[in-house]
Amino acid sequence: MTSGPLPLPPAPPTSLIRIAAFSVVVALVVLGLKFVAYLLTGSVALYSDALESVINVVAAGGALLALWVAARPADANHPYGHTKAEYLSAVAEGVLIVLAAVSILRVAIPDLTSPKVVDAPFLGLGVNLVASIINALWAGVLIRVGRSARSPALLADGRHVFSDVITSVGVLTGVLLAKFTGWHVLDPALAILVALNILWSGWNLMRESVGGLMDAGVNPMTERRIRTVISEQAEGALEIHDLRTRHAGRTTFVEFHLVVASDMTVSDAHAICDRLEDAIRAEMEGAHVTIHVEPQDKAKHHGVLVL
Repeated sequence: MTSGPLPLPPAPPTSLIRIAAFSVVVALVVLGLKFVAYLLTGSVALYSDALESVINVVAAGGALLALWVAARPADANHPYGHTKAEYLSAVAEGVLIVLAAVSILRVAIPDLTSPKVVDAPFLGLGVNLVASIINALWAGVLIRVGRSARSPALLADGRHVFSDVITSVGVLTGVLLAKFTGWHVLDPALAILVALNILWSGWNLMRESVGGLMDAGVNPMTERRIRTVISEQAEGALEIHDLRTRHAGRTTFVEFHLVVASDMTVSDAHAICDRLEDAIRAEMEGAHVTIHVEPQDKAKHHGVLVL
């Protein structure tokens, strides 16, 4: 049973959608700057960096679309809301990252045997540096907001942008080394390392997002918090068991069985459920709590409050 009306899954606030829309603008600006840097230098490493920014634009657009879909209220066909749309966006972004890495490898590998001389590096690197600074600042905003709002789409976008910053720093360093040492093979070699880093980033992103789509449970730290709250607020119950959790965007679903004395009134059992639900929601904003009340003979242990 559950006590009281079930809260609807929290939809993304308008502020998150505005941030996602602005992220598209930032991605377009950074893309333009990085392609200018590539055209100025002819560096295949800078080309790989610019190509990853194409994915940033697509990913930012996907995050915006996902947040717009997730903001739709629950309906008859989707009684738990549309929040999992954010996970779909994150999975799609992971696929695009992998495709970008493959494209970089196709360009960089042939250049290992016949590396090109990097031209006019300082102006091009300066333009790329400006783009990287913009990316670093915006990645910080996306990650901070994504974590606080528990938005998989924004968090995935922020992590990808931050990965792009790391890539850019490596590219800038490598191109400078190639210029000053005359080892022009460093340019395509670095591009290959960038591609491998992008592949790793894409794999991790898809793994986490698929976990959300597959109803993976909360992380161990969050589960410990839930267990602690239940233990502190379960006075009057005989036992609690079969705790289950899962994530769906900003919503955390918590389910468990509550064993009470067989002669306890419905009203008293309902009061315990109310107290537990309120405590869990206070600890985890937007939590959706389902409690199944059972009589004493359903207990799995005797005299011990367990999960």
